[in-house]
Amino acid sequence: MSNRIRVGLVGTSHAHAAGKLAVLKQSPDFDLVGVCEADPAQRASRDKDKLFADVRWVSEEALLSDSSVQLIVVEGQVRDNVAAARRAVEAGKHVHLEKPAGMDLAGFRALCALAEQRRRIVQMGYMFRYNPGFQLLFRAVRDGWLGHVFFVRGRIGTSVDAAKRWALAEYPGGMMFELGCHLLDAIMLFLGPPKRVTPFLRMDGQVLDGLADNTLAVFEFDHAAATIESAAMEVEPFPHRSLAVYGTQGTLILEPLEPPAVQLCLSSPLAGFQKGWQHVPIENRPRYVADLADLAACIRAGAPLGFTPAHDLAVHEALLRACGIPAP
Repeated sequence: MSNRIRVGLVGTSHAHAAGKLAVLKQSPDFDLVGVCEADPAQRASRDKDKLFADVRWVSEEALLSDSSVQLIVVEGQVRDNVAAARRAVEAGKHVHLEKPAGMDLAGFRALCALAEQRRRIVQMGYMFRYNPGFQLLFRAVRDGWLGHVFFVRGRIGTSVDAAKRWALAEYPGGMMFELGCHLLDAIMLFLGPPKRVTPFLRMDGQVLDGLADNTLAVFEFDHAAATIESAAMEVEPFPHRSLAVYGTQGTLILEPLEPPAVQLCLSSPLAGFQKGWQHVPIENRPRYVADLADLAACIRAGAPLGFTPAHDLAVHEALLRACGIPAP
């Protein structure tokens, strides 16, 4: 008898949708039952994509009413995804929910409460949690290699065309909402919730579309501070996306984030590393593979993920504050 988890994909418009579909099709953990796309224009665009050529197109109702389907991967428009995830949990399914979790903190809170009540997993689509460079960083902080962490600096820029700018302009916070959330999730895994958040949401591009395209947020913790920057107009930004963590006994700099490259500086030899600056070789692991494998293992074991709903909610509250939306 197959131990594969039967899964459905709901929505295909998120920037991560194609990558998630590719992993679901190739992974030994999953059987892809079908893909749902309610928007006719979006469906027509995916019909031209070779990756979608052999998928079975089905309705959301068909996926949710199929008792053999254990998992729904939600990859639609951000504005719609939390509601889709709630329908899946109400139907008894586990959920992989694409980031960020919408503009309504109360709605996301209600989803997490329902999932806990129904004993369903909701995994957020923050793929850097499983990036080997980030995992080394988490270990370095957890095991005290860096001493007391007092400052973190993150930069995650991009370059988007006019059509995508209009789509992103729908969301307050703009690029902070779209990309800054990734780094905020990682920072809060070791610093916890911030005490104060100060956003700077500028519109400095040459397109008058309302997109906050040059953004910065300052996060203040009890004994540390962090900054996250994200802009939409950078030239070849990916090699210089970075996260730098400064402590009293060492510094770790991830640059680029993908494929991960790590520079580590220590005040004294520790954990097999030498004193001073050194390059640390890091595995280049494909996106989404480890995320979904971890989710499959937890579903089979009936065990929770290592990333808690309380963390997910705290991240989303802090993100909305960084986008200029006061916490309710």
